[in-house]
Amino acid sequence: MSLLPDHSSDAALTSRRLFLQRTAGASAALVVGARSAQAEVALPKATSDIAPFRISVPQADIMDLKARLERVRFPEKETVSDWSQGVPLAKAKALVAYWRDQYDWRKVERKLNAIPQYRTEIDGLGIHFLHIRSKHENALPMIMTHGWPGSVIEFLKVIDPLTNPTAHGGTPEDAFHLVLPSLPGFGFSDKPAETGWNLARTGKAWATLMQRLGYTRWVAQGGDWGSGVTHVLGLQRPQGLVAAHVNWPFVYDGKPRENPTPQEKIALETIAKFTDEGVGYFREEGTRPQTVGYALTDSPVGLATWIYEKFYEWTDNRGNPEDALSIDEMLDDISLYWFTNTAASSGRIYWENLPHGPAFNFGTIELPMAVSMFPKEITRSPKEWAEQMWPNLYYWNDVERGGHFAAFEQPALFTDELRRAFRSVRT
Repeated sequence: MSLLPDHSSDAALTSRRLFLQRTAGASAALVVGARSAQAEVALPKATSDIAPFRISVPQADIMDLKARLERVRFPEKETVSDWSQGVPLAKAKALVAYWRDQYDWRKVERKLNAIPQYRTEIDGLGIHFLHIRSKHENALPMIMTHGWPGSVIEFLKVIDPLTNPTAHGGTPEDAFHLVLPSLPGFGFSDKPAETGWNLARTGKAWATLMQRLGYTRWVAQGGDWGSGVTHVLGLQRPQGLVAAHVNWPFVYDGKPRENPTPQEKIALETIAKFTDEGVGYFREEGTRPQTVGYALTDSPVGLATWIYEKFYEWTDNRGNPEDALSIDEMLDDISLYWFTNTAASSGRIYWENLPHGPAFNFGTIELPMAVSMFPKEITRSPKEWAEQMWPNLYYWNDVERGGHFAAFEQPALFTDELRRAFRSVRT
């Protein structure tokens, strides 16, 4: 059962829409015209200083979004009874109606602004990040990296448990200092104006950030493209990095298996399904991010359904994305992409790194590595593959619940995994 209200009947909306058109239509049109020149939140120029940052989306941008959602033109209904052609029309209409009529961006804006946020220039680019120091002085510094279509929002539910463990069933020895950056071209980080911001360059930027913050001994964590950054950090081994954890290990060597084990069969099946059915978005953003960027930048419905489909495909759900994440949580993430106008710039991460996917093999990594394998991850590699690639694999656990957005979906399990994974490297 969907948690979204059913607004699919055009007749039920007639009176409300007529009212809005007659009383606010003219002003909405003016807002659209006024915002078209800027079309995104303005960011202060970053310097080498660590400058405090607060989010303040103009009310005009919110009004513009609602006006666009009033004028949506939907396609006809799909010709199947499931998600095999993409987001079903009824689900799309319900999502749009909720975003237009009930969703409140200011709630997550206030939540983010209650957390210390900063911007600093690294290698010519302004990088946005959250920095939360634990009250426990011996806490372990950790940089955590999101992916696409994620953002720092997917970590909000694990910040307090990780930094304040004694309030969440842990001990002072479980505490972390957290650094949560927005990837280049994502969120409130700057958009690269030149090519070259690949995973390797991002990894070097993260090492600079940790050094700039004064951390001399630290660990790294990531999922999705954040896992890619973390793999690269494991290869680069910058000064101070002592271990890393990922919830999507890229350890498939691409070789056929004549007599695969049961675990290898599962891995090969998930890889085949992803490469056969699930990489359309990857190929589009990896080859033509600018072209698809026009559609996703101009249409909030296009952007929302582009991301909403991934919340369906990649979460541990029972048939609806709302089984794994609330509609407000998903729209928090979608709205961040919309208000920052980062559909195209975030998509370029695929273009910059296409040679690394979709097989995702980064070769031998000698840094001590840890893995939490969630059951509904896009591809599920067996421990044996990681052992072949990583001679210093020191932690592996198959988690009972959760999918691709592990911290977002299962914050308690994710928190426990990080506590356990890094316990042995704290001293």
